[in-house]
Amino acid sequence: MSSEQSLTERLLNGEPRAVARAITKVESGANGAAALMKEVFPRTGNALVIGVTGSPGAGKSSLVDKLALFYREGGERIGIICVDPSSPFSGGAILGDRIRMQTLGLDKNVFIRSMATRGNLGGLARATVDAVAILDAAGFEKVIVETVGVGQDEVEIVKTADVSVVVLVPGMGDDIQAIKAGIMEIGDVFVINKADREGVLRTEKELEALLSLAHRPDFWNSPIVKTVATENRGIEDLAKAIESYYEFQRKGENLERRKAIAKWRLLELLQEKLLADVLNRNGTSEKLERLAQEIAEKRNNPYSAVEEILK
Repeated sequence: MSSEQSLTERLLNGEPRAVARAITKVESGANGAAALMKEVFPRTGNALVIGVTGSPGAGKSSLVDKLALFYREGGERIGIICVDPSSPFSGGAILGDRIRMQTLGLDKNVFIRSMATRGNLGGLARATVDAVAILDAAGFEKVIVETVGVGQDEVEIVKTADVSVVVLVPGMGDDIQAIKAGIMEIGDVFVINKADREGVLRTEKELEALLSLAHRPDFWNSPIVKTVATENRGIEDLAKAIESYYEFQRKGENLERRKAIAKWRLLELLQEKLLADVLNRNGTSEKLERLAQEIAEKRNNPYSAVEEILK
């Protein structure tokens, strides 16, 4: 039996070390990553994937921590993927989630993985979705993806979840930011965290007004749940809201959503593959350095440079 086969078998048996190695493999784009994903893909579709997004400082990590604890108390295996910001220069990730989730980290039925962008050209969202598929195939019943911020990449990652949870806090002008980032259309459940602060009613009313303007194609009315994650308040209501949307979706057998996700994944993989093919051609890296120098010195422009590379 080859080491590749044994890795796949151990992964499908839910061995944490095999899961970690498989995620590292797809994240780094190592040899055999595509073959591994081909084996994994048919075994997916059993986990409930929950995407959690919202602006920094909204208390997403505390919320994810308490939600995971709630599911663990129900005897389920939980996978958590935290998409960390990373420096565009050093590539280092700010792995704060590991520190905040220390109690969960000791539980052998909870798998926590931080993923950094590391300057991957377009690969972050794809690697995250592949990591979710690996956890799904490894038998984790709930997979929670926590993203930092509400940028385009995060919106795309959350779109691929079964249920998207958007976290806001009172009095941070989040309501306006949320519309700007197009978050309104991706939120299946809205959470007002830190609901012991003043201004929570105003935030709730503004959110209700905004949601009344947003018409969803599936006619789902996104619930608003108030929580205080640090005190474990409202977590059960959040779990119920997530479950109710998941049930609603399954009744409608939402093939359109699955098709949209499949199309997005195809484009994501295609972009990455084509880019890698172009960059791996002989002499391209030297050409890239030369053109970057020319653009920096204003002797060339990016548009002509791209045309030259593609020739």
